[in-house]
Amino acid sequence: MRRQIVAGNWKMNTTPAQGVELIKNVAAQKKQAKESVELITGVPYTHICCVSEIAKENGIAIAAQNCADKASGAFTGEISAEMLASLGVQYVILGHSERREYYGETSKTLNDKIKLVYDNNMAPIFCIGEKLEEREAEKHFDVCRAQIEEVVFNLTAAQFEKLIVAYEPVWAIGTGKTASAEQAEEIHEFIRKVLAEKFGAAAEKTPILYGGSCKPSNAEEIFSKANVDGGLIGGAALVAEDFVGIAKAF
Repeated sequence: MRRQIVAGNWKMNTTPAQGVELIKNVAAQKKQAKESVELITGVPYTHICCVSEIAKENGIAIAAQNCADKASGAFTGEISAEMLASLGVQYVILGHSERREYYGETSKTLNDKIKLVYDNNMAPIFCIGEKLEEREAEKHFDVCRAQIEEVVFNLTAAQFEKLIVAYEPVWAIGTGKTASAEQAEEIHEFIRKVLAEKFGAAAEKTPILYGGSCKPSNAEEIFSKANVDGGLIGGAALVAEDFVGIAKAF
């Protein structure tokens, strides 16, 4: 059985004090979900030191929401993968649609970042997905294939074993729209087949998370699909009851 993962992405929300309160509330309710379900929390950089001890004590992994594409140097305002690793960060979210759209991240940028994440013994949560116009033009398969081939296909077999993929239907993020469970399964199955073209049977073990407006009311149906291994959760991750409620859907 593949890993079952619910990863929260807090984005640019909460103060450090609010983040501590939120992680405490998640930890207090965590036992309501199956022990086999892995919880990951993607917090702002400013929160990592504040929440990491509480998270570690309660079996919750910490993810950073991004990292620099350079190892070190005169890059004012950037945070390196080495810095994150030194704080006990275990995962880094890369390629999120907001980073691609608002900050111009390209596959070249992401190739540089993903190498640094692996070099510092962390694992990437690599995001792919299509925009509304691409979905409507029936280009969603082509978009996802290209995003995989241009970055993931450059990984070694050993690196690939640590990869988590998150599929984001960009048209369903923060819009209230949600892909149907059938749509989610269709694209997740396709993603797994593309991964298998390069990595063979190892693709059967790769967790593929759904990342589009997942909430307690629809998580059970989405997670019941054969190729959906959990969720990358945005807004619902900011409410402990909702985040744990999604984890309980397994």
